[in-house]
Amino acid sequence: MKLATWNVNSLKVRLPHLLDWLAREQPDVVCLQELKCEDAAVPRAEIEAAGYHLETLGQKTYNGVAILSRTSLGAVQRNIPGFADPQARVIAATIEGVRVVGAYFPNGQAVGSEKFAYKLEWLTALTQWLRAEIALHPKLVLTGDFNIAPEDRDAHPDWKDEIHVSAPERAAFAALTGLGLTDAYRRFEHPERSFSWWDYRMNAFRRNFGLRIDHILITAPLIETLSACEVDKSTRSLERPSDHAPVIAVFG
Repeated sequence: MKLATWNVNSLKVRLPHLLDWLAREQPDVVCLQELKCEDAAVPRAEIEAAGYHLETLGQKTYNGVAILSRTSLGAVQRNIPGFADPQARVIAATIEGVRVVGAYFPNGQAVGSEKFAYKLEWLTALTQWLRAEIALHPKLVLTGDFNIAPEDRDAHPDWKDEIHVSAPERAAFAALTGLGLTDAYRRFEHPERSFSWWDYRMNAFRRNFGLRIDHILITAPLIETLSACEVDKSTRSLERPSDHAPVIAVFG
């Protein structure tokens, strides 16, 4: 299985990029974030014509998540059960025996803000739900835009903003890995300053001033077949790109 995550930052704007990328990379499963459109506006015909089934949880203007799969998706779950949330942030499905959870984690805005408190509350609810999900599904993938750089090496040394790298956020990330989830990217050697997000401002991509905030976390049974995990930076060089690059993991 070739599985990827990509925050497209507007499915409508990035659809040509997505379709070209799907044709080139031929992933089996893709989790998308920041669709920024309602379900009715999702370009289903184009994506299905590219060879994918899809399930979505859309929202006008903001948020929105989707799972694309070459094979059928079962037991679809939208958002975190028991957590009242008007924001479209989580979608899960079972694909060929693997429980795939795609998520767009809250940004948090600034440490100490109301949005930061929501982020931590949301993370607690996600962790509690995933504990039960992992018990039911030994093969589970949690992937998406986490809006957390878990270690110092996941942020440019000159990153001065507390958000994304604060101690509470990193503790919440550690709570997720404490469930028995492993960061697939860190199973392999990568160059220093390897990131997945670069701001549109200040020539950040050209300067490689970024963060690694897009992750693929996997349970122990999937580690046995994990053969690669990379960031595909090629999409970030396109005209009108997403500010995120896809992360790809290969199993088998």
